[in-house]
Amino acid sequence: MDYLTYAQKTSYLLEMIGQGSMISLQQAAEKFGCSQSTVQRMIRFLQAEGHEIFYCRTSKRFVLKK
Repeated sequence: MDYLTYAQKTSYLLEMIGQGSMISLQQAAEKFGCSQSTVQRMIRFLQAEGHEIFYCRTSKRFVLKK
């Protein structure tokens, strides 16, 4: 995966989490055509950039704290 594709996917992943439409790692992995580990790395990358992303056990989805 080249940088531009990775940047586009992380941007879209952030948008999905912000809108509440990303439910699971499996769902995102299928959408992006990659592994769940890659999606986890993308989430860690976004967290390192300062985005407050966490998994909410109550709603069972990833959440972006605003």
